[in-house]
Amino acid sequence: MTSEFNLIQQYFQSHPQTREDVVLGIGDDCALLSSPSDQQLAMSTDTLVEGVHYYPNADPHAIGHKALAVSLSDLAAMGATPAWVMLSLTLDQAKEEWIKAFCEGFFALLDQHHMTLIGGNMSSGPSSITTQVTGFLPKGSGMRRSGARPGDHIYVTGYLGDAALALAGLKGQVNLSEQLSIFQKALDYPVPRVKAGLNLRDVAHAAIDISDGLIADLGHILEQSGVGATIKLEHIPLSQAAQHLIASHQLTFEEVIQYALTGGDDYELCFTAPPSIVESLEIDCLCTRIGVIETAESFRLLLKGEAFQGGSRRGFEHFVRSY
Repeated sequence: MTSEFNLIQQYFQSHPQTREDVVLGIGDDCALLSSPSDQQLAMSTDTLVEGVHYYPNADPHAIGHKALAVSLSDLAAMGATPAWVMLSLTLDQAKEEWIKAFCEGFFALLDQHHMTLIGGNMSSGPSSITTQVTGFLPKGSGMRRSGARPGDHIYVTGYLGDAALALAGLKGQVNLSEQLSIFQKALDYPVPRVKAGLNLRDVAHAAIDISDGLIADLGHILEQSGVGATIKLEHIPLSQAAQHLIASHQLTFEEVIQYALTGGDDYELCFTAPPSIVESLEIDCLCTRIGVIETAESFRLLLKGEAFQGGSRRGFEHFVRSY
């Protein structure tokens, strides 16, 4: 059986290191890093647990991608430039075929964002993956959850609800038939909106990444900013595949929109900003205005001008549900 240290050397330490700010990477007790004096650090960590965030038989390539993507999404929400990542990998079995595929997915996304894996840990036990990412921000900058202002418009990037629909399809809660693979791509390979975050950094008043569902995550912005909001549900962007479910009468609009509101796992950005500024920006993905920030600390969901009764403030919560 291959040892822990041989696995680290073969699959992790051997990957080319390209960043000049990494003085010493994998292979010692600590990494040594050089940080620019005019920058501040943005750091975040996430853990994916087997049976909670992914199925035991899930594609390891997709797990590798998602393990990094979810943390990159946090950097995107702050408008930070990705730099370094640490990885702690706990496996019940050290199957080299699994590790190889995991690394292919992980390093493909890492190289795309010019990052370096600087260290971490590998051990045996109940399977889980923890990433810690670090990015750079000019001092005094960075989007926060607490900056939303009355009059701001509320925007989201990309499409919402596809990942939650995929999970519902995998659980047998909805029949997606041949469309399941389309929705599952959103679940397995989320696209962290790093470039959009960089473009928005000096424009948006507040931002958050949508990991637990639009209502729950926008709710964090409203709570920390001390404001309210009105959302027009017909403006929430749905993918062509989701629209097809409605058009073919497989699901109603109200059923599909519930996945977009509370499903989670979208890893899109939700942000608030003055409308005149956002429309003039060149953002690298779809960006849709879905509502407005208001003075009163209330949260209204409207569907064609009428109050929507199907909404819930609850998104994904640990210790409540899992795969």
